[in-house]
Formats: sequence, C-alpha cells, structure tokens
Amino acid sequence: MSAKKSSLYKFILGAIGTVTVILGILVLLYPAAIFPDPSWGFQVMRSMELGGGFNMLVKPDQFDLAKNTSEFLTWWSPGQYLVPYLFKLVFTVNTGQAAAITTTICQIIGLAGLYAFFKKAGFSPLISALSLVLVICQQAFFSPYIFYNGGEVLLFGFFGWFLYGCIVFNKPGIRLVLFVLLTGWIGFICKSSFIWMYAAGLLFIWIRLSEGQTTIKGWILKGLWPGIPAVISVACIYIFYLSKGINPSSSSGGIKLTWETFSFPLASPLLSGFSADDLSNGLIYHNDVPIFNYTWAIIVLLILAILSIALIRAILVYIPNKNYRLMLIVFYSVSVVFFSYAYLREMAISYEARHFRLIGLLVIPGTVYLFAYLKQAYKIMLGLVALFIMAFSLMFYIEGYKRIKDENPHGASGIAQQFIDREAMDYISKLDKQSHNALFVFISPDLGLDIVNNRFITLQPLGPDISINYDEWIHKGHSGPIYILLPSKYIGIRASVYLKCFPGYKGFSLKEISGDYVLYYSNSYR
Repeated sequence: MSAKKSSLYKFILGAIGTVTVILGILVLLYPAAIFPDPSWGFQVMRSMELGGGFNMLVKPDQFDLAKNTSEFLTWWSPGQYLVPYLFKLVFTVNTGQAAAITTTICQIIGLAGLYAFFKKAGFSPLISALSLVLVICQQAFFSPYIFYNGGEVLLFGFFGWFLYGCIVFNKPGIRLVLFVLLTGWIGFICKSSFIWMYAAGLLFIWIRLSEGQTTIKGWILKGLWPGIPAVISVACIYIFYLSKGINPSSSSGGIKLTWETFSFPLASPLLSGFSADDLSNGLIYHNDVPIFNYTWAIIVLLILAILSIALIRAILVYIPNKNYRLMLIVFYSVSVVFFSYAYLREMAISYEARHFRLIGLLVIPGTVYLFAYLKQAYKIMLGLVALFIMAFSLMFYIEGYKRIKDENPHGASGIAQQFIDREAMDYISKLDKQSHNALFVFISPDLGLDIVNNRFITLQPLGPDISINYDEWIHKGHSGPIYILLPSKYIGIRASVYLKCFPGYKGFSLKEISGDYVLYYSNSYR
C-alpha cells in the first residue's frame, strides 16, 4: 500500500471516530427520546429498582387496582435495559444519560468490530474504512442519537465481532465451543431477533468445518462441534427466559401471501445497505407520510429485489475472498427463508429494513470493492449516492436534535418525552410530588418512566375505528385518585372509551393542562 493510501484510511478512521465521539457528547447533554420497545424494558428496570425481581414488570392488578401484579416480560430481550441499568449503577446517572452512554459505547464498539471483520474478510484497510463511511452515512446510524432503540444499537455493537468470530474460529476445539455457546447468549441478550443470525452463523461455521468431507457421517461429526453448544445455548434461553411468557413467535395470524412476503426479504441488501426503505419513509410500514402508494411501493420493491439479487450475484462472482462470499450467500439465504416464513405466517415482525441491517452491513464492503475497480464515472456515482444518503440522514438528525434540545421536555428520567409538552409535564410532575397513592394512566409507555412516587398504567392509543377489547383494557377496583392524561383531540368519544376502562371510578373531572393535553381526574367510588 502506498504512503498516500496508508494515510488516507487512517484519516478516514480518525474522522469517523471524531464524529462518533461528538455525537455521543451531544446525546449525553440532551438525551434522546425512546422507542416504545425499550420503554417497556425501562419499565421493568424501574420495577427492579423498586425491589421487583429480575425482568419482572410490576404493575397495578387489572382485576383489583388496590393490588399489584407481576409479569415476566419475554416479548423483548433484556439487554435494552440491563446495559443502561449497569451504567446507572456505575456512574449514578439518570435513565436518559445511561441510554446515551449505551448508545455511544455500542456505536464505537460496533464500528471497530465491523472494521476488524471487513479486514478479516479480505478487504484492504482503505476499502474497509470507506465501507465504514457508508455505514455512518445511513439514518440507521444516526437514529439512536434521536430515539434510543435498545436492542438495535446493542446488536450493532455486536454484529461485527460475531461475524469476525465466525471466520476466526474455524477449527474444532474448546475455543469454538465457547464461542458458539457465549455468542448465543450475548446476542440474544442484545436482541431476540439475533436467533436467525445465530443460525446463519452456525451454518457458515459448519460448512467451513466440513470442507473436504465427502460423507454424510463426516458432515454430521463436524456439525457436532457447533451443534452441541448451540443446542445448550438455545435450550437455556428457552428454559430460563422465553418459556416464561409470550414472544413474537408465540402468535401467528394464519397464512397471508402478498407481493411483499418474499420481495421484501429479497430486496434487503438495498433496503438496508443503502437506506432505500428510510429514504422512502417506509415502503410498506410507515412511521411518516409515505412517498409511494401501495401499488407503486410494490413496484419499487420488486425492482429493488431484482437489483439486490443482481448485486449479490456480482459480489459472488468478483470478490476473491471465499469466506466472505460464503458468508454473504449463507446469511442472505437464511434471512430470506426466515423472514419470508415469518411474513407468510403473519408473525409480529414489521416490514422494516432495520430487521435486515446485518444484510446491509454485509453487502457494503463487497459493493465498495466492486465500484473501486470500475471506471471513474461509477466511483463518482457511488460517491454521489453516499452523499445523498448522508444529506438525508443529516436532515433527520438535525431536525430530531432540535426537537430534543428545544421542544421535547426532559423529566425525572432524563428521557426526551415525545408525547407530552413542557406545560403538561410540569403539571404531571407536580401531581406526582404531591401524592403517594395516586394512579396515573398514559397512552405511551415512556411517560410512566417520569413517575417517581406513584403507580401508573399504560394503555394503547386508540385506532381510527375506536374499537378495543375491553377484557384486555378494563381495570377494576379503586385505589386513590386517578389521573388520565390524553391529547386534547381525544375529548369526546375517544376519552369516554378510556373512562369506561375504570368502572370503579365515577364523576370524572376534565382539566385542560396545556394547549394540547387534558387530564381526567376522579377519586370517587362507583
């Protein structure tokens, strides 16, 4: 490598590290908001801080509000709150700051792991560094600084090192056994969806171990080395965690075959690796106003699927490192099979590119390598694509940071609250300080994290049809004053639905506590 190229990749790595540290400092000064999933995890952490058992969500009993009930929460993996909990204990910070520290450390460790993996997979330091540039251009990289996403950022910190280990531990022995055993546990603690990645990694290791074997018996014997510790790892996860409650694989909506069932997983290299899903505000699942209607979304999705398959094929043809080629085809194939089956069975997995982030990260260095050997015009085109993605991501970050800094209130938890304004937050905090036997009701799981002295209940926001299952929503009995916080637009029929969920109370009073939020209050027995 020339001295110029040597200094260039070092400069790129230094710039990436500096950007990551600066983003970490900013999110520590003004902690991010929080996705709903980790909000439930932080509710568990709050219960543990108040004396509850491990992973137990303590909440008011649905059948007698004067009592509490406990639930072992298995729908989400525990790492999303356990890691911040560790930082809370070590550094004596609030929940928002602990989440900020978690994000910063995971981002740094994740980038280091990916760089180590890229080099181990046969790419030069310069190609590996340029690949990291594409990684940090994406909205998925900036998102945790605006919305703490729990398992997503934890898994990012683990991705590269897991892939690195899959290549390094290529011989039977105790080191391989420990790697398979421990990565199963660590990955699941980060995020439960790691299970499919774990299966792909094991298949990759098995194929490499069995290289040269010509008999079925030989393949089986080689498969015992990763297979036995994997069975132990998964068995422990099931016995000590998943079996204690429901999880996304516990329920299914039957069979539903649509265009997106197979095309979405097939298109994952471009949906995730080059932010196509984020750039379109979600082709199928929308967090914002969609750019395409359903028909055009399907057309775009089919085109992206075809282009993704073409990209994978080109990488398999032209990339010289056989380990990287094998890993790419194994992980891509496993992801397509797993998610196509999950979507076909209508499991609780959304059509979002974030579920396929590992595929996007795997594709990036191969794509950079391909373009590095093409004509200058193609290199410029890839650079322009990266700049476009970066511009989009920066707009997302700047707008989000302004909201966190100037608009979203930060309460006792330190988390930027999205679904309450400052005036309403101050009023709720005052009520919480004045009473120790009150019951608060919210329609967002993050709001209860700012309740210090009292109990709270989280109900879901109402959909357009205003239909609910009262058996799941109703809370019987009476337990001190009750305060139900709702958006002002809920006044009327929507508010009445929530009031009926508490038949032990009557004579609710309405108070407008801000321009956008109202509070329903009662302390009268029915």
